[in-house]
Amino acid sequence: MSASLAGDDRLALEQHGLAHYWRAARVIIGREALRFIHQRGRFIAALVRPLVWLFIFAAGFRSVLGVSIQPPYVTYVLYEVYITPGLCGMILLFAGMQSSLAMVYDREMGSMRVLLVSPLPRWYLLVCKLGAGVLVAVLQVYVFLAIAWFWEIQPPLIGYFTVLPALLIAGFMLGSLGLLLSSVIRQLENFAGVMNFVIFPMFFASSALYPLWRVRESSVLLWQLCWANPFSHAVELIRFALYGQIEPTALAVTVGCSLLFLAIAIFGYDPARGFMQIKRGS
Repeated sequence: MSASLAGDDRLALEQHGLAHYWRAARVIIGREALRFIHQRGRFIAALVRPLVWLFIFAAGFRSVLGVSIQPPYVTYVLYEVYITPGLCGMILLFAGMQSSLAMVYDREMGSMRVLLVSPLPRWYLLVCKLGAGVLVAVLQVYVFLAIAWFWEIQPPLIGYFTVLPALLIAGFMLGSLGLLLSSVIRQLENFAGVMNFVIFPMFFASSALYPLWRVRESSVLLWQLCWANPFSHAVELIRFALYGQIEPTALAVTVGCSLLFLAIAIFGYDPARGFMQIKRGS
């Protein structure tokens, strides 16, 4: 009888623990959703940036930057069709950095400290925070794709479904990078400057705006930098997924970088061994 009671107590404790995990995830995701709903300017700004590139930049360079037949395309495509996956990546990139900026702000205001001192594992709380930001970013990408559809950028219908895993993986990688930066930078003023040194080199030194074979024709060194850029592989993952295909190298690099960035970020947020403890020790 006592063994049976002990088993029931252990089962109840496990169920209670799972309830705590689920409640924490629900609260974190709900808080991020409410922040997104109340900050309408954030939603508009996230769309204006890629739409300007799509409607103005692409129209101006359509005749200059032609794109030849290359996978996953089976025919010549307009320049705006080519850069659409890169603009989806732009939305994920800016959303990841903006979410990390909010992390720094919450930490300065104290709300993040309250979250991190909860009895739940710190890695779990960080992953929930990261996942909430990725879901919001993916929603923004789908709104952008819906607007682009009226601009005659119409991938196969199946592509709107197959691109979802690619967006989640790419968003997770870029969000993990932002989380890593927020674990190193402690002041809000410094984070804004670092974002510029991360966002613009990652975006422009990638395949988001031009094929890498064209970059290689002008500079082999620049091509090597673009190929080594994780953002290039995230964009290619999205590009192939929009047409129902998988690019194995892009998938491997994006997943690998996601795990690496997240592992370093979790280490950085460790109060006993993290970056701030290292700075205090030095």
